[in-house]
This record gives sequence, structure tokens and C-alpha cells, in this order.
Amino acid sequence: MITATGHLRTALWLAELGLPALPLRAGKQPFGNCRACTRSACGDRPHMLAAGPCSCPAPCHAWGAATTDPNILTSPAWAGAWRQAAAVAYHPGGAGLTVLDLDDAESVAWARQTLPATKTVSTTRGEHWIYRGAMRSVNGVRKGVDIKSTMSYAQWRGPGTGTMTALPDAVRALAVKEPAPVRPAPCSVAMAASAEAGQCPHRSPAYLERGIAMAEQRIKDASDGIHRAVFRLFLAVLSAHGGCGCLTEAHIDRLFAAAQAKGESLRHCETAWANALTTLGM
Repeated sequence: MITATGHLRTALWLAELGLPALPLRAGKQPFGNCRACTRSACGDRPHMLAAGPCSCPAPCHAWGAATTDPNILTSPAWAGAWRQAAAVAYHPGGAGLTVLDLDDAESVAWARQTLPATKTVSTTRGEHWIYRGAMRSVNGVRKGVDIKSTMSYAQWRGPGTGTMTALPDAVRALAVKEPAPVRPAPCSVAMAASAEAGQCPHRSPAYLERGIAMAEQRIKDASDGIHRAVFRLFLAVLSAHGGCGCLTEAHIDRLFAAAQAKGESLRHCETAWANALTTLGM
């Protein structure tokens, strides 16, 4: 057991309140608590979701490290992390909460005009609005606004002010996006001999469905290196289908869902997708 000082003391206090806590290093990033997790080598998958080689003591790291168990928080395996910790975070979804992360004055003003009042916590540039109730975490639901709840963590910045209220439908609705095509571009893929004149073969429902289903299955079958596997599959899908405008948000959501089911974070999905678009010059 290690001595409860500094950030660890805060984490133990949060645990007593029922808020699963974890240490953060500089840059608000989580620690890996074993060598297998160094530099995200195991794919940043929480132990409870990992199917690969990570052999961390449960729970592992990232949001999955958040715990209310004082024996885990004070275990020797976490001693180095607490010595280097720059802050403390918590897993809102694990406590049945949702944090609306408002990143600037403009988004704070929007929330005050649009959403029901609740407990608020001041941050460096904006505010955290904390609601009672959990939901899917989504970044960038509008300019300067992220939703942090399940499979996510939020930095602890104090108890805040005001009375926490129930998660409103208006916040849940922020995570729902209408299907929209990816930026269309002229199709440069050669026409298949069997395609009808003037019809892009990538718009064939069967062809596109087969491509998305294959990508979902390959992500599901990936046993390790999930970051690399997801990027390669995103790259393959965009290479085959991204140039014709036939992909919709519904298709992208399916790929993201497959990756998140393997423990990939939404942030990593978004980064992998953006990197694949950049690689292909889209």
C-alpha cells in the first residue's frame, strides 16, 4: 500500500463519493499501469474489454482504470503513476453521470440559453455541466462542446456549484446525427463491365454493404494492435468507397461501433478516420 497524499488523497475521496477515479499525467492523458501498456502498445483497451495480450491487473488503464476500490487505488502497481500524476480524473458514466464539456465562453453562453440548469464546474477555458444520467460519449457535438459519460473520463476540477438535475433530452439529442453523405468527389474508379452505363459501381447497395460488413468483421477479428487494424480498415473502406460520395454517416457509425466494441475510444476512431482521409488526400 502507498501513502495517500496529494492527488491520491483526492482520488480516495472521490471513490468514497462513488465516483470512479484515476490518475492523469501531463496533458490530461491517462497512465498505463504495466509495461504492456507503455506508449499505448496494447491499444489503450480497458482490461475488461481486451481480447488481446494485455495482462494488466484489472482494471487496466484509460477510462477503464477508474475505480472506487481503495485497494486498487493504493496498490503498488499504481504507486509510480500517483508520484507522477498531474491531475485526477473520474469516469462519469461509471457513476451514472454525464459531463457536458463546454470549452469556451461561446459554448457556455449557448448552454445557458438552451439547456436546463444543473451543477456547474469552472474549467480553464469554460465549464463542465454535470447531469444525473449516463449516455454515449461523443466529442464535437457542436463547436466547443463534448459529451463525456460512458467509456470516457473527465478531469476533476472541484465539486462545483448548483444542484445536479436529470439528464435532459436536449443533451441526448446532441449525440444524434442525421445520416449525411461524406464529401462527394468525382468518381475516379473504373466502371465495372457489368455496371449500367453512367452508374458508379460503388453505389451498388450490395457492393457497398459487402465492403462495410467485411470491414466490421475484420475489426471484430483483430486480436492485437487495434489502433493499426482500425486505421488500415478505415483506409481500405475510404480507398474503395470514399471517392464517390456513397458513404453515409450510418456507414461510418457502423465502423466506429465495431471499433468501440473492441475497446477503441471514440477519440481514436475519429483520429484514425481523419488520418485515413488525409492519407488519401480527401
